Amino acid sequence: MNEVLIVGAGPCGLAAAIACKRAGLDPLVIEKGSLVHSIYRYPTYMIFHSTAERLEIGDIPFSTANEKPTRQEALNYYRLVAGREQLRVHVYETVTSAKQIEGGYQVVTRDRLDQEHRYTCKNLVIATGYFDHPNTLKVPGEELPKVSSFYREAHPYSGLKVAVVGGNNSAVDAAMELERAGAQVTVICRRPELSEKVKAWTRPVFESLVEKERIKVMYQSTVEAIQEKTIQVRTGDEVVSLENDYVFSLIGFRPDRTFLHSLGVKTDPETGIPEHNPETMETNIRGLYIAGVVAAGNRANAIFIENGRFHGEAIASHIIQSQKS
Repeated sequence: MNEVLIVGAGPCGLAAAIACKRAGLDPLVIEKGSLVHSIYRYPTYMIFHSTAERLEIGDIPFSTANEKPTRQEALNYYRLVAGREQLRVHVYETVTSAKQIEGGYQVVTRDRLDQEHRYTCKNLVIATGYFDHPNTLKVPGEELPKVSSFYREAHPYSGLKVAVVGGNNSAVDAAMELERAGAQVTVICRRPELSEKVKAWTRPVFESLVEKERIKVMYQSTVEAIQEKTIQVRTGDEVVSLENDYVFSLIGFRPDRTFLHSLGVKTDPETGIPEHNPETMETNIRGLYIAGVVAAGNRANAIFIENGRFHGEAIASHIIQSQKS
């Protein structure tokens, strides 16, 4: 039986694994995608908002020649850390079920070859985040291939008419990259202005592009329907039809609590925050812990790598204390 099994190999899951290993617990990490898969899915040329030292885990320095690290530098860094710490990580293995058993938990997975695996552990840590579950527009045509909730890079859309739905950093960054690559960009934002969370150094650049009519913005507007060659946008009392080739729906993500609920974890009906002790990260189920953004409930922006990376130390400390008592 494993002493600790961690579901999720994002930065916070890796940080928890390092803390547990250094405490002598030899954790096993299960990840349904690649190592730090959420970062892999970020836009190709993304630059982090945080400085490198605030993304560090395991007290291993993260060096960069720039003021803030790039996605590629982060991927290199977390690969290096996992290798240096000799963490046991099973990638491309999806947890299909988990249940309590005498003395701990049984976790069932399927790998990329569709083979089933069964593990037992005394302590289970959920560090899954929820960036695999984008919010949806809930409009006709959203299932068309031209619609995506994940933006990677601008080159394929040069010369095409692209709608970007959203008003936060991801939408603003994508719109500017697409414009630079030669796309005809329309940003559709339900608010009367951009989110206050848009980076201070980005906002004036974006607004300048709008003023110069290189990017079109429709504020207080929503997408009503999507067709192969057009989209219908409600702006005020009017619905207008726009020629369109691609739609990026960049309106955030939602948590999937099914897994936690299946194990008996309670969540606050208003905030969506799983019931847990913030000092130890243990949930209302003994030996079941949460780490990273999953602890934020409905407010994903409340927990980042910057603060979620410390959850592992609290978890490891509590497990060791529990063994002694």
